[in-house]
Amino acid sequence: MAVVSSRGQRLSNRVAIAAILVITLVFLAPIYWIGSTAFKPRSLATTSPPTIVYQPEISPMVKLFTKRVQLKPNEKVDYDNAPWWERMIFDGGERISRTGKGAIQLSGYPDRFINSLIVAVTSTLLAVGMGTITAYGFSRFRVKGEADWLFFILSTRMLPPIVVAIPMFLMYRAAGLNDSHVGLILLYTAFNVSFAVWLMKGFIDEIPKEYEEAALVDGYTRLQAFWKIVLPEAATGIAATAVFCFITAWNEYAFALILTNKKAQTAPPFIPSQIGSGLPDWTVIAAGTVLFLLPVAIFTFLLRNHLLRGMSFGAIRK
Repeated sequence: MAVVSSRGQRLSNRVAIAAILVITLVFLAPIYWIGSTAFKPRSLATTSPPTIVYQPEISPMVKLFTKRVQLKPNEKVDYDNAPWWERMIFDGGERISRTGKGAIQLSGYPDRFINSLIVAVTSTLLAVGMGTITAYGFSRFRVKGEADWLFFILSTRMLPPIVVAIPMFLMYRAAGLNDSHVGLILLYTAFNVSFAVWLMKGFIDEIPKEYEEAALVDGYTRLQAFWKIVLPEAATGIAATAVFCFITAWNEYAFALILTNKKAQTAPPFIPSQIGSGLPDWTVIAAGTVLFLLPVAIFTFLLRNHLLRGMSFGAIRK
């Protein structure tokens, strides 16, 4: 039988849909603004009222990956025969002079971007791997003081990162881990593993124990049952956990700012450092932000189906 809705119900549904659309536009507006600024000429980045229609250009992207350096007094640069990306560099809206006083080199952004990939991917793999094994132990075996252990694991995330930043800096300096990939990977793994344990325990609890018991009866070892039975069933939860751990490690700012300087510095503290003390080039900052958003957006998009199913928790029932 068809559901009969009153005029008031239809009106309320339309109002709800309109409210959802407005909220969606409000949340997407900053993303559009950053994306559009990344392809604007520098002179249009801060106009009032904002410039909506403009001729896009890729000079902000070129400037993001390059920098101008001072040459020695006797050095000269042939800009007439320089590559196209060098000739597109602008300085304050004017093309760089061809007097031989400056040269173009790669900026520090590519190295910082690669550092972010190394640290985020490695720490995510470690956190999800250790979190899954630990969660399996808490889910399938009786552990003395289980509730206390789980609370202790969760307590590592109760303090804001900035509270422990100075003690961590002193410890890392004493251990020689400052400005190193290993230092950031260990730190991000330690902060993410507690979240991974709690989230994965919920997923593994939903997997019937009878599956493993049947495998053990068939001659499987506990490790084989875990590898061939539990992990495939928990793939959805592992994917969802990996997304959240990757986002946390990818976006982390405070520790990356304090514990790194150049060698292992990631993109989040590097992008705002481009503001400098003079007139900031917001197009370059926007270009760096857009490129920084792409990996996490692609990773989340690829795992979107697992992520949506993972949030239901009760997909597998006895």
